[in-house]
Amino acid sequence: MSGTNRSGVLVVGSVSADLTAFSARPPEPGETLRGDSFSLALGGKGANQAVAAARAGASTSFIACVGDDTFGTMVTRELVDAGVGVDRLRTVSGETGIAHIRVDASGENSIVIVPGANDALDEATVVQGIRDSAATSSVLLTQLETPARLTASILRTARDAGITTILDPAPAAPLDEEVWRLVDLVTPNETEARMLTGIVVDSEASAVEAGRWFLDRGVGAVLVTRGGDGTTLVTPERAETFPVIEVDAVDTTAAGDAFAGALGAALAGGGSLEAAIRFGAAAGALAVSKRGASPSIPTAAEIEELLAS
Repeated sequence: MSGTNRSGVLVVGSVSADLTAFSARPPEPGETLRGDSFSLALGGKGANQAVAAARAGASTSFIACVGDDTFGTMVTRELVDAGVGVDRLRTVSGETGIAHIRVDASGENSIVIVPGANDALDEATVVQGIRDSAATSSVLLTQLETPARLTASILRTARDAGITTILDPAPAAPLDEEVWRLVDLVTPNETEARMLTGIVVDSEASAVEAGRWFLDRGVGAVLVTRGGDGTTLVTPERAETFPVIEVDAVDTTAAGDAFAGALGAALAGGGSLEAAIRFGAAAGALAVSKRGASPSIPTAAEIEELLAS
């Protein structure tokens, strides 16, 4: 592949229609609560990361499944409008995945996911899509909203094709030991790190301890995202915490996806890991300052402007 431009990002993951209700506080069990507003938009961790990578300037391809319903048409159109390549997006019979999201006045959210067509993603589609994209993509982003049976195959196929593998282990779930050895970079938040490692992440020291749990299982490097406390990088050689960029939080939905997509775009573009972390952190900060999932994801120009300021 000498001489070929491999600055693209390949995303394998979930896509959904996000139905978001905003209210001053979460309802109590059994309570009907009057909300303030509602939005319907493209979502799903895979789709959000694909949009984030594309808006951050990377040529982005997306492998996923949507249903043959109204939501499927809507989310496909929004992916195209965001600049995401959808040649590998399959339409299957049935319902597109949905996420039912509630956001309170502090910006905190709770989410119920109904996978729908996401469960129809199969190994043949994944393997062929990754192999076909290897000539133009150098970074793979994937998450755990795809069927669990596919995770090892996704990562192994990408690794065999010479693509850097980045796993966002969300929603957190136990993984076979072989999976970790196929991951170049894992990006858990504090909660996911605790659920996977058993280590309560409440300080830089505990974040480093959790990071070493992943390294011990064969992961190349670890980024533990810690909200307002920044992002802790753990490699076999060192540990370093990168500070958060302070913004007024409105809605934390998709902040992690904005971070991951921008991080992947920066790495695919040839940037250093340190520069990519800062680029991703700026994208995540901008995402929490706006409502919605994909609508809150910033462009490369907006990210550069925040970094410059």
